Amino acid sequence: MKLDGRRESTNVDDRRGRGGMVRTAGGLGIGGVIIVGLITLLMGGDLGDVVNNVQSMGGVGGGIEQTQVDQTQFTAEEQELARFSRQILAGTEDVWTKIFAEQGWGEYQAPTLVLFSGAVQSGCGGATSSSGPFYCSADHCVYLDLSFFSSMKKQLGADGDFAYAYVIAHEVGHHVQYLLGILGDAHKKMSQTSQTESNKISVRLELQADFFAGIWGYYDNALFGSLEMGDVEEGLNVASKIGDDYLQKKARGYSVPDSFNHGTSAQRSKWLKKGLTTGNVQLGDTFSPAYNTL
Repeated sequence: MKLDGRRESTNVDDRRGRGGMVRTAGGLGIGGVIIVGLITLLMGGDLGDVVNNVQSMGGVGGGIEQTQVDQTQFTAEEQELARFSRQILAGTEDVWTKIFAEQGWGEYQAPTLVLFSGAVQSGCGGATSSSGPFYCSADHCVYLDLSFFSSMKKQLGADGDFAYAYVIAHEVGHHVQYLLGILGDAHKKMSQTSQTESNKISVRLELQADFFAGIWGYYDNALFGSLEMGDVEEGLNVASKIGDDYLQKKARGYSVPDSFNHGTSAQRSKWLKKGLTTGNVQLGDTFSPAYNTL
């Protein structure tokens, strides 16, 4: 991606190096959300989504505490990834501000990006780096341990700046869903149905967040000429490698479709590509189509 000269967002709470105790909302531990260890690394949004749902039923939340972090303790690579993340977040702010205005959705309220290392306490409960990136609607924050990008590269062979940007844009997509009331409605329905049906609603949420990530990519390129040759392929590659079927087969040799909560590799690639190629936010309805046609 071409990001030279691009602004960096100031909506960032850098908690790296602070560590932290992990408490989970409503007694729901991280292990209760995740199927197998490998999947925890690439289930962006799942922890935040599920614990948000628990919180809405009486779980405990918390606020954001901002402190200064000694930046000298980080390597040049870590600092570059932090700068990159701030630039991508700024891009999502510019894009979604424009889209909200065009669509008549009111003023876009940007989320805060929380950078952490090791463990973090969010408004949705506690999390560790192994949980992967997630969005918490209780405090309107996207949580990211930058080491996740190394895990993507080493464990799945998913690498590249647009691949990393897609991860952030996907979580911001959940924030867009929250602002539009989609996330809250979906969580309410998930709490009122069976686990299998709840998983299907979760898949619809995740595929729409993939679509919104694609919409961001389309608009960011239109506004700033940010995409370079190979960027789209990087994004589609990582989308294909974080499908539930791919991850479950990689972890244990087989998949269990009823347990899918993010979508298959084909589905995730399809909806990311749809957003990237059309740029039409009105085409992102993942809730009306029959589940087997997603």
